Amino acid sequence: MRIKETTIQAYDSLKANKLRSFLTLLALVIGVFSVIVSTTAVAVLDNYFKNTMSIMGTDVINVSKTPSVQMGSLSDDIRNRKDIDFTTAEELEEQMRIGRGMSPNESFGIAKISFSDEETEPNVRISGSNENYLNNNSYELEDGRNFTGDDIQYGRNVVILGKDVQNVLFKNEYPIGKQIRFGGKPYTVIGILEAKGQIFGQSFDNFVLIPYTTAINVYGANRNISIQVRAPEIDFIDETVEEITGILRVIRKVNPGENNDFEISTNETLSGTFDTFTTALYIGGFAIGFITLLGAGIGVMNIMLVSVSERTREIGVRKAVGATRKAIVSQFLMEAVFICQIGGIIGMILGIGVGNLMAVWIETEAVIPIWSVAGGFFGMLIIGLVFGVYPAYKASKLDPIESLRYE
Repeated sequence: MRIKETTIQAYDSLKANKLRSFLTLLALVIGVFSVIVSTTAVAVLDNYFKNTMSIMGTDVINVSKTPSVQMGSLSDDIRNRKDIDFTTAEELEEQMRIGRGMSPNESFGIAKISFSDEETEPNVRISGSNENYLNNNSYELEDGRNFTGDDIQYGRNVVILGKDVQNVLFKNEYPIGKQIRFGGKPYTVIGILEAKGQIFGQSFDNFVLIPYTTAINVYGANRNISIQVRAPEIDFIDETVEEITGILRVIRKVNPGENNDFEISTNETLSGTFDTFTTALYIGGFAIGFITLLGAGIGVMNIMLVSVSERTREIGVRKAVGATRKAIVSQFLMEAVFICQIGGIIGMILGIGVGNLMAVWIETEAVIPIWSVAGGFFGMLIIGLVFGVYPAYKASKLDPIESLRYE
């Protein structure tokens, strides 16, 4: 019953001082909102990143000239590294004993694709690789076939279509066996891929795939590429990485004691880099929220001190009829906690809602960061207790006779 009564009294106190209560609540709401919105947005990104890690299979290793994830500008020694070319990829494939399924990975440009009277926008990516590309990048054939060894060896003009390209060019026709044109040359469609989706508005289906040998004949081989290799099993990732490192150091003539002049990344290393990034975002959000909540807590203390002054006579009456110091302290602490929890709930609702706009933008499922919500709830409880204890203590120390005389 006491909790109900003190809650009603807290509400009445807020209602009696609308402007002051509104400003205090606003500070609390902004503080909680800044924490929850940042953690929600980062949680959405983290969830989406983990869901899309299947773009590169869990057993796939990527070799590149520069880091796959770049934070800031590159140093001179990284920028000046030798390119990784197709010859390097072929030599690596010949010498590997543990690694499997090598695929060169290179985009040869952007083009407009045409078929009969239909044509795409001039924004379709032309990718060149081999028969291992689909497996290494988790693409599934919807119809048709993959490249064969002969397609690669003889540089045949065959092509596999991403879903976006198929939807534009072949609205009413069966694409397998048809000829499309881009770059001034005809290509026979041998396969179409299932849709894969997009990330940050960048589609994974707006591309065509041709044999890398064909691409070299048309676009030239003088370019920097990346290489993908699969480990035979997840448990052999480290052994495969060690093998690739040793072979590439020999191929690229890296002297003993010198650092690698290439980068090797796996799902684990990419996750570690992303975790570092998200941790920095979390810390930044909490730092901003802490500073804001500190100011809000001071505001709570201020409104409670004002409340004590305005209700001095009420406190005197309560003490005169037998209210203990503990009862007075409990009442004012409950009011402080009540104010903080109201502000916290509003801030959390707004923060989760706005934070999940990120999920709408990148087209993924919404996230409710339970641990942040729980932290916000208990955090506001602590702020109410910490910043409400002095006003409550001051109220309990008032002399009942002097309080009754207070005007």
